[in-house]
Amino acid sequence: MPPAPPASPAIGMIRTLGLVSAICGLIIVGAYQSTYDAVAANKRIATERAVFKVIPAAKSIAEYVTLTGGGIERRVGGGDGALAPGAVKFFAAYDESGKLAGIAAEGAAKGYADTVRIMFGYSPACQCVVGIGVVNMRETPGIGDKIITDKDFVANFNALDTKLNKELSALANEVRTVKHGTKTNPWQIDAISGATITSRAVGRAINDSAQALLPRLVPNLEKLGSKS
Repeated sequence: MPPAPPASPAIGMIRTLGLVSAICGLIIVGAYQSTYDAVAANKRIATERAVFKVIPAAKSIAEYVTLTGGGIERRVGGGDGALAPGAVKFFAAYDESGKLAGIAAEGAAKGYADTVRIMFGYSPACQCVVGIGVVNMRETPGIGDKIITDKDFVANFNALDTKLNKELSALANEVRTVKHGTKTNPWQIDAISGATITSRAVGRAINDSAQALLPRLVPNLEKLGSKS
């Protein structure tokens, strides 16, 4: 019987690469699982800090979600679980007596370098935005970060008009960012000179989020009257 032909070097190489790939995959999965809880916890902490920043009177918060068919419901457990299509997450903030101090919600829009994610505070009393904070952004340091350091820009959100129309179906006036020094209406945002793109991202983020959230939230505000 003739001797068996020697094994091809390519076969041995493929086996070795397969083994290395399997080991690397196990390492990656293990690292992800071991750090997931810590990453999720840090994200929750950052989100809560942003809520307390935009609603200074808040002493406690509760997470809610709007329903696509109308209404709202408490989101038990919160976290990063997937939302139903069309649902919008928000936070009800309560003062030390348990009364509703305001609403906080996230918004996001494309900035100069990447997506700018913000948290904004909404006051039902004035139907206006009363503060913003950054959740995550990668804008140019010293320029894009002026959205939280420039006093004149921050002043846009002392009482940014986000009233709904008579039908409660949308904002009565879209939130718009205008050229620096040209603001004439309370629903406009006066842009930062030299950081117009990031300024506009903030305006779009607030407008898009408010348009999706407020028509469902405002008719159900009584359900958030006090923390049980």
